[in-house]
Amino acid sequence: MSERIADVPAEPRTASHDFEPPAALVEFMTGNWIDRPVERAVHPESNRFAQRREALSKAYPGTYLVIPAGRERVRANDTSFRFRPSSDFAYLIGGGETGALLVLEPEGAAHRSLLFVPAHNRGTREFFTDRVYGELWVGRHRGVDESRAYYGVDDCRPMHAVPEYLEQLDAAKYPVRVLRGHDDEVDRQFGARDSDAELATYLSEARLVKDEYELEELRKACAISKRAFEDVIRVMRTATSERAIEAAFWSRARTDANDVGYLTIAAAAEHACTLHWTRNEGALHPGALLLLDAGVECDSLYTADITRTLPISGRYSGEQRAVYDLVWEAQRAGIEAAVAGNDFLEPHRRAVRVLAQGLIDLGILKTSLDEALDPDRLYHRRYTLHGVSHMLGLDVHDCAEARSSEYRHGKLREGMVLTVEPGCYFQPDDATVPERFRGIGVRIEDDIAVTGSGPENLSASLPSRGDDVEAWIAALWEGDA
Repeated sequence: MSERIADVPAEPRTASHDFEPPAALVEFMTGNWIDRPVERAVHPESNRFAQRREALSKAYPGTYLVIPAGRERVRANDTSFRFRPSSDFAYLIGGGETGALLVLEPEGAAHRSLLFVPAHNRGTREFFTDRVYGELWVGRHRGVDESRAYYGVDDCRPMHAVPEYLEQLDAAKYPVRVLRGHDDEVDRQFGARDSDAELATYLSEARLVKDEYELEELRKACAISKRAFEDVIRVMRTATSERAIEAAFWSRARTDANDVGYLTIAAAAEHACTLHWTRNEGALHPGALLLLDAGVECDSLYTADITRTLPISGRYSGEQRAVYDLVWEAQRAGIEAAVAGNDFLEPHRRAVRVLAQGLIDLGILKTSLDEALDPDRLYHRRYTLHGVSHMLGLDVHDCAEARSSEYRHGKLREGMVLTVEPGCYFQPDDATVPERFRGIGVRIEDDIAVTGSGPENLSASLPSRGDDVEAWIAALWEGDA
């Protein structure tokens, strides 16, 4: 009983249209609840997360480390987007509820882990009046005692104690580093300092190399994504809108996993020439292409990021196939370069060289290959636009705070996972492009793990060669006939 009563906020989070309960109702609602036994389940990867916290501890001896899970973000007035904990918090704990906070407190030469979580609140006014934390509104929390056992932390306290704890920590002038940008209340408590950015950098760089658990989660995300792509192909046969495509992919993501890892790009026809077309409000027309860039996020929050450009009628036209084959050859060259010891940028360089030569062969680029690739010209960028790779993991664009020397201008290392995603985009109003190619956009993307024996294509189960894509579509349609 003490746990849930202790976590009563001074001002429950309410909406403008909520009623003020009379005292008699409050009294009636707070009594006669049956205590549920404390569950002693343990996160199956709790030892792994403890090892990550231990590595972080060794990097910052004698320093308090404050890592928020983050808060719900408003979608419209008093409704919020579905909560997802910050990736670094999840990396160190394995999950988390809105408002949760992890603190690593110095203890001798190491740290002790302190986790603040929402407590159970049946038997309190908060239970039925607080829209954010009231268990009648949002469901049962894991609570303090269960969270201590589940996450394997040294100490766990109710979240209402966070403000006083942070105030005391700040007042004591202990060395503190804060992971910023996830919880405004935590950010306001501590003045900004350069050392905070260093903490974010450390965590990003720690996540650059994946362990076997992470690789298996990414394989799982790719496997579920394949099923989602096949759902899309089945729907594509009769669908009339990009919305139907997005809905089919999202349905599988929510059925078999946590969600999509990012906003789905379901870009039909000339929309495929817009790199991040997420409006998904256009029509599907026979004979056009559908560029589907989408990925399933597992319950562990690791996500796939896969792109296939599909012929809506089941077969590519001659012009579509010419562009598609060029992009496929470029991707193959890029994947082959995803080898430990190579520059991170080497897959990009090799893929772009193939693309530039192909653009010359198609008569679109009227320069030499050297001129097209000259850093002072980069003429190919008019049609290829973006880089070929980014890191992948808990975030679709993973490890974003890593130093350039460790990421963009660093070397590939065994255990890294990156995308290889070349593309060609011929805008519908581009006078430099022959009319027959205008409006064609093609991107092919796979998720590649760097291993000791060469690149492992985690998403290789999704066909990508032109003939194989057409056969894939035909087989799924035939099976549904």
